[in-house]
Amino acid sequence: MAGPLSHIRVLDMSRIMAGPWSGQILADLGADVIKIERLGAGDDTRRWGPPFLKDAQGRDTAESGYYLSVNRGKRSVEVDIAAPEGQEIVRALAARSDILLENFKTGTLARYGLAYEDLKKVNPNLIYCSITGFGATGPKRDQVAYDFMIQAMGGLMSVTGERDDAPGGGPQKVGVPIVDIMTGMYATIAVLAALARRSETGQGERIDIGMLDVSVAMLANQAMNFLVSGKTPTRKGNKHPNIQPQDVFAVKDGHIVLAVGNDEQFRRFAEAIGRPGLADDPRYATNVERVRNLDTLHPLISQVLAENTLDHWLDAFGSCSVPCGPINTIPRVFEDPQVRHRQMLRRLEHPLAGEVPQVVSPMRFENAPLEFKTPPPLLGQHTEALLEELGLLQEKAAGRSGTR
Repeated sequence: MAGPLSHIRVLDMSRIMAGPWSGQILADLGADVIKIERLGAGDDTRRWGPPFLKDAQGRDTAESGYYLSVNRGKRSVEVDIAAPEGQEIVRALAARSDILLENFKTGTLARYGLAYEDLKKVNPNLIYCSITGFGATGPKRDQVAYDFMIQAMGGLMSVTGERDDAPGGGPQKVGVPIVDIMTGMYATIAVLAALARRSETGQGERIDIGMLDVSVAMLANQAMNFLVSGKTPTRKGNKHPNIQPQDVFAVKDGHIVLAVGNDEQFRRFAEAIGRPGLADDPRYATNVERVRNLDTLHPLISQVLAENTLDHWLDAFGSCSVPCGPINTIPRVFEDPQVRHRQMLRRLEHPLAGEVPQVVSPMRFENAPLEFKTPPPLLGQHTEALLEELGLLQEKAAGRSGTR
């Protein structure tokens, strides 16, 4: 059986990005992930376009690119959780599941008898993971949140972007919904940890993940820089706050990213640019001094790198193992020989479009290899099959199932 989680079933009651990202990771790992979608509407992101996937005739389908990015490998069931019959379906699925993911507002599922306290009665071993903007406790527990506002509130935007007095200065969000993605990652780690504990104790678990908590945790070295120095971190554009030289530099025909990480790499870098004496200069010989003297080091490096082309410097630095790279557009990312070799882009069969591109999991297992065969599902595509599996197909036929 493919994938290390091929023995696990996940009930994914989440939508948008954070919860579905976790569900997709679990699906990639082999879990049977059942996506519960709102009757007649489905996941909000189905309508977050354009762009939309094209069918064989080049017409837009109802499958948005956003939705297609986070729902691979799942089965979709349309359910009206406000209806008693729909609640019965969720309880029946929860009784047969190992993990439940949800990101409703705090208290919402309790109104429908689908809170952790309710579902653990039908499945004491259930691992129930709630994902919200601010967590299940605290003064903001009832407030709605989106990635953009949490990037701001959690401090990430205060250290992202060019400094205020520079051209284009000011706070910037990250170009992907990074807090949503990292929240999904933390949720995945949490449910897998609970799964491991359950194998030892037999106990289920309730997990509370807040996006703001995740954003604060993501501050990492920037938070600790403040906590040990008392100085507020500021935006520095592409300059690394603790390691130098790490920045974007202009070359004759474009830009290069330089990521020198230690003193030995700097010595090799200095030789590659024809300035070997820099590595012996006490102002630049150690990383500590390079950070302190960046005002003089940066212009010197900038002047030298501007004298030659991107290909020249990529070859020069690559030959002596100095970390560097071009700033690829997204199309160029998928043309990169290493990305192509690693088969990060796959194409899966799709019922409307013939095939759908997918950026697959970066995880590689030797003994339990991952398979990517199931595309993001159409709305309600698996409702009938799941109802039959639950023994509820006759109720659906009689119009009493809370599904369409």
